[in-house]
Amino acid sequence: MEPAAPTPDLEEDADAMVSSTPADRPTRGGVQSVERVFDLLSVIAASGGRTTLSELAAAVDLPIPTIHRLLKTLLGIGVVRQLPDRGYALGPELARLGELAGRQLGALIRPHLRTLVDQLGESANVATLDGDMVVYVDQVPSPHQMRMFTEVGRRAHTHDTGAGKAILAQLPIEQVRQIINTAGLPPHTDHSIRSLEELEEELDRIRERGYSVDEQEQELGVRCYATAVPNAPTPLAISVSGPTSRVGEDFADRAVPLLQRCAEQISEALAQA
Repeated sequence: MEPAAPTPDLEEDADAMVSSTPADRPTRGGVQSVERVFDLLSVIAASGGRTTLSELAAAVDLPIPTIHRLLKTLLGIGVVRQLPDRGYALGPELARLGELAGRQLGALIRPHLRTLVDQLGESANVATLDGDMVVYVDQVPSPHQMRMFTEVGRRAHTHDTGAGKAILAQLPIEQVRQIINTAGLPPHTDHSIRSLEELEEELDRIRERGYSVDEQEQELGVRCYATAVPNAPTPLAISVSGPTSRVGEDFADRAVPLLQRCAEQISEALAQA
């Protein structure tokens, strides 16, 4: 059910207030209403995909009537949906757009993943943050008969995947805690991280050394090394994974520098695109 539209007087008052108070911060070189819409969507996404009107108002520093009006438009085109508790969540139209954007992103990054596979012989993946989970955008599989396969579009928890932990290590700690509060820490194996304190210690180690390791945390017998893509427009990480019989310390010595170089190259390609 859509929220009641504000009265014309309220809208006029709100617009006057926006134009004459500090809430009307300078635009970023574009259309202000478009920027505000993206600010709202970013807040909803950072909140794990759902939030309330008051939380939106606090985060974007706009009058509630103005936010109400923008939300009504977003509801009408399916970009936002209203929840039974009167909260707001990202809508189904974004899923369609996101799927298309993901395919295009995968096509841009795939040549770099293919180079990794040629160099290392193991499957290479790229994943991005989607609300409180990571979603795999693309994969180039290993030529080995016994290899790791990740379905494109698969969603996974952040706390026990190489790509997920690499992404978490780039985020503010408040956002990390919010993600874990929403998604939880379900243990997939005996090696999985089981507490927020343990996760935060792991993220400190990842920031120190510059890469993450999934040490059989998602699946027994599988090890994964990952690193975040710097300066990406959305949180991204690339990874290589394979059976522990092939992916050990010697493999890590070769893989980590190649992963980091590949992440830099992807960052440059995204900037040029």
